[in-house]
Amino acid sequence: MYNEQILIVEDEPAIREMVVMTLEMAGFDSLQATDVSEAHQQVVDHRPALILLDWMLPGDKSGIDFCRMLKSDELLAEIPVIMLTAKSEEDSKVHGLDAGADDYMTKPFSTRELISRIKAVLRRSNALSADKTIEIGKLSLDPKSQRVMASGQIIDVGPTEYRLLAFFMSHPERAYTRTQLLDQVWGGNVYIEDRTIDVHIKRLRKLLRPHDCDKLIQTVRGTGYRFSSVVEAK
Repeated sequence: MYNEQILIVEDEPAIREMVVMTLEMAGFDSLQATDVSEAHQQVVDHRPALILLDWMLPGDKSGIDFCRMLKSDELLAEIPVIMLTAKSEEDSKVHGLDAGADDYMTKPFSTRELISRIKAVLRRSNALSADKTIEIGKLSLDPKSQRVMASGQIIDVGPTEYRLLAFFMSHPERAYTRTQLLDQVWGGNVYIEDRTIDVHIKRLRKLLRPHDCDKLIQTVRGTGYRFSSVVEAK
């Protein structure tokens, strides 16, 4: 039994009940909310292990709005979010991931895939939430506070770039393909193009450049990217 609480934020009763039953059969406990206000209260009261968040919700705030709100809150940002939506276009998926979502599922989805995704996201989240600060060169990353610093200066890093940097710093000196980075940082079966990685790498380098740390992220020709403090001669 997992006994971890999963918050389901979904306004359609049939889908919500199906997900609750699926989670219970898999050994998870369920919390429920139908809109952003209820969801926020559940998060504050219970701090779930993961949130299944519908894109379209009643009221003036959408699932994307709630996701952004969570990821901008230092105390709540580490709670992983899987977006549930009928939107299947690639730009919608990128939009959701850019808001800080950890994975993305398009309705209708299979219950087996849902549980598989939840377990995968929880594994990645637990791996990135270790208490020990990681230091490479002048760059340090504190998983406990989710704060990135260079020579004592705080670097304002968004949720997606933070997850990418946390993975890199946890796995230095190894080259990863774009597909491997998508799987490790965003999760398997996230159907977005490899160029998404290039966009986030570019953003991350731009954030690190003023601190002279951008060269830690190295392009490996014919493969992808590597995080290394070793600067190779040209």
